[in-house]
Amino acid sequence: MDQPIDDVGRRIVELLQADGRMSYAALSQQVGLSEAAVRQRVNKMTADGTMQVVAVTDPLQLGFRRQAMVGITVQGPLEPVAEALAAIDEVTYLVLVAGGFDLLCEVLTADDEGLLDLLSSRIRAVPGVTATQTLTYLRLVKQTYAWGTR
Repeated sequence: MDQPIDDVGRRIVELLQADGRMSYAALSQQVGLSEAAVRQRVNKMTADGTMQVVAVTDPLQLGFRRQAMVGITVQGPLEPVAEALAAIDEVTYLVLVAGGFDLLCEVLTADDEGLLDLLSSRIRAVPGVTATQTLTYLRLVKQTYAWGTR
C-alpha cells in the first residue's frame, strides 16, 4: 500500500467488516460515491492488500475438531522458519512476536491425531525450530473481525 486510506476508504472497510456481502450499490449510498467509484475503491484495497473479503466459518461445522495456538522458539533467523511454517496448510495464522516465543501460529486439524502429526512430523521438523508449546482451544468465546479502522 502506497499511502494510508482516506476517510471514505475507512468507512468502506468498516461497512464490509459488518457485512462482507454488502452490494456496491448499498456501499455507495452509505459513503456518498457512485457505485463504480466504490467498486474501484474496493478492488484497489483488495489488490494492494489493505483488506480481504472472506467467508468466516465455524471450524467445527466443517469437520475440524482441533484448533490450537502454537508458540515456537527458533534458533537463528526467523524469516526462513516463518516461510516454511507459512507453507503448511494447517497453519491458519502466523506472526513473529517479541516475548517468550519467537513465532505464534494458529493451527487447525481434523482431530488430535492430526495435531500430533502436524506438531511432531512437520512443525518440529522445520530447521531452526528448537521448542514448541501448544495451547489447545477448548471453546471459542469471542471472535471478531469488526474492529473498525480507528
